[in-house]
Amino acid sequence: MPSTTVRTPQESDAALSHGLKQRHLSMIALGGVIGAGLFVGSGAGIAAAGPSIVLAYALSGLLVMLVMRMLGEMSAAHPSSGSFSAHAERAFGPWAGFTVGWAFWVLLCTAVGLEGIGAAKIVTGWLPGTPEWAWTALFMLVFCGTNLAAVKNFGEFEFWFAALKVGAITLFLTLGVLAVAGVLPGTRSPGASNLGEVFPHGGEGLVVGLLASVFAYGGLETVTIAAAESEDPVRGVASAVRTAMWRIAVFYVGSMAVIVTLVPWDSAAVVEKGPYVAALGRLGIPAAAQIMNAVVLAALLSAMNANVYGASRIAHSLVARGQGPKALGRVSGGAPRVAVLASCVFGFGCVALSHWRPDDVFPWLLNMIGAVILVVWIFIALSQLRLRGRLEREAPERLIVRMWAFPVLTWGALAGMAAILVLMAREPGTRVQLYGSGAMTAFLAVVGLVRQRRRAAG
Repeated sequence: MPSTTVRTPQESDAALSHGLKQRHLSMIALGGVIGAGLFVGSGAGIAAAGPSIVLAYALSGLLVMLVMRMLGEMSAAHPSSGSFSAHAERAFGPWAGFTVGWAFWVLLCTAVGLEGIGAAKIVTGWLPGTPEWAWTALFMLVFCGTNLAAVKNFGEFEFWFAALKVGAITLFLTLGVLAVAGVLPGTRSPGASNLGEVFPHGGEGLVVGLLASVFAYGGLETVTIAAAESEDPVRGVASAVRTAMWRIAVFYVGSMAVIVTLVPWDSAAVVEKGPYVAALGRLGIPAAAQIMNAVVLAALLSAMNANVYGASRIAHSLVARGQGPKALGRVSGGAPRVAVLASCVFGFGCVALSHWRPDDVFPWLLNMIGAVILVVWIFIALSQLRLRGRLEREAPERLIVRMWAFPVLTWGALAGMAAILVLMAREPGTRVQLYGSGAMTAFLAVVGLVRQRRRAAG
C-alpha cells in the first residue's frame, strides 16, 4: 500500500528546529498572499481585461481558497515540511511525492533567481552604475545566511517583511476607499466613470486577465511548509487556512476594485509605471513611484527569503523519504544547511544563465516552470480526494480542518484547473509554458516510477 512507504512527519522532521512562533506563522500567512506579482504583474492583466480584472481575480481567488482548504485539511492532519509532496506520496506512492516535490523545488529555486534580478534592478535604479549581478549576489548571500541559521531567523525576517507589505497595502486600500467615497482631502471621486466598459476586450481579455491572476497567487503554500517547524503545527495550519478567504478577498480583489475605479484601465501608466503607482499618482501622493519601488523591493526580498526556505525544506523532506541525494538531508543546528546551499546555488545559476544565455537556455527554463503551480494544485486536489476517506476511516479525530462540501467542491476545483489548462493551451503566450511544464512533470514522473519499481524489486 502507498501509505506504508511514507515516513511519518515526526520521523522525517524530527531533526528540524521548531523555533517558529504563532506570531511568525500568522504574519507569514498574512504576508504570503502579497507577492511582487500583485504589485507588478497585475498591470498587464488590467490592460487586457479592463474592469473585469476584478472578476478574474475573484474567480481565481475562489479556486485558490479551495486549494488552500484542501491543503489545510491534509496538513493539519499530518503536518510535514514536505507539505503537498508528502501528502501526494501518502496518497499515490513515492513516484507522486517525487514528481511534485522536485518540480516545486525547481520552481522555487528559479523564482529565487528571478526575484534577485528584480530586486537588483530596483536598487541599481537608485544607485546607477552599480552592477546588477553584485546586488543579486549580495541578496542571495544574505538570505542564504539567514536560512543557514536557526529557523527563528527566517521567521523574524518574514515577520517584518510581511508587516511592511501588509501595512503598505492596508494604507493603500484605506486611501483608495476614501478617495472613491469622495472624502479624501484634495481628491475628487471618479464615481463609476472608469467602469463603463466592463469587458473592453470581450471574453478573450477576461481569459488573459484570469491567467495572469492565477499565477499571482503563488506562494500561499509556504505557510503549510513552515507550520511543521512551529510550536503548534496543527493550530498554525488551521488558523492560516481559515483566514485565507478574507485575506484573498481584501488584498487581491479589493486592490483590483480600487485601482480600476480610480484609474482608467487603458491608461498607459497602468502598464508603464504599475497599477499601484498609477493609482497613488491619481491621489496626488508625492514620490508615489519611489514609495512603491520600496514596497516592491520588500516584496521581492520577502519572496527570496521564503523561497529559499521552502526549497530547502521540500528538499529535506524528499531526502528524508528516500527521494533524493542523502547529502541534502543533513541537518545541523536545526536547519538542513546542505539543502539551503544547494537551493541557493541553483538560484544563482539561474541568474548566471540570464546573463550568459538570455536568448535560449534562460527562456527555456522560464517556460519549464511556467505552469508548475497548476501541477502542484492538481496533485493537492487528487491527494485530498484519496486521503479524506482514509482519514475518516482510520483517524477521524485528525480532521481538524475539513474541506467544504466534500467531494463536490474538490471535483469542482479540479474542473476549474482543467479549464485553466485548456485556456493556457489556447493562448500563444502561455501554450509554450504549458508544454514546458508538462514535459518536466512527465520526465520526473517517469524517473519517480522507475525508482519506485527498482526499490520494490530490490
